[in-house]
Amino acid sequence: MNKVILMGRLTRDPEVRYSAGESSTAVARYTLAVDRRFRRNNDGEQTADFIGCVAFGRSAEFAEKYFRQGLKVIVTGRIQTGSYTNRDGQRIYTTDVVVEDQEFAESKAASESHMSGGFQAAPAPAPSAPAGDGFMNIPDGIDEELPFN
Repeated sequence: MNKVILMGRLTRDPEVRYSAGESSTAVARYTLAVDRRFRRNNDGEQTADFIGCVAFGRSAEFAEKYFRQGLKVIVTGRIQTGSYTNRDGQRIYTTDVVVEDQEFAESKAASESHMSGGFQAAPAPAPSAPAGDGFMNIPDGIDEELPFN
């Protein structure tokens, strides 16, 4: 079985290209910085692995539209290895995670707070009045403060 689950932050915006041909397919490449479980040395410095991910089709288009540098995401997929010969005639070996599923690992407010340098979550806005269908409209940014016990 070849199954990978990663949670990390994007090191930069995804790079998206489209394949040639009649039905072009989107191909998104991005790198996740995934913290290691244990600290490397005695000074408590956190270490991370930088793992290349590649998404195809609708997943690639989703990454292009919503993923930005610093965003924390969860990716599931499979490891794929490959090789090619570069211009100097050297054999280059590659290892990528082929994305099968990807999702946000934190709320939009927490993500924006992290990317702006702050680490406190934004206060949740007050819920609005009930809509005509009897359900309350829940405003954006209230993801972590839902009124459930």
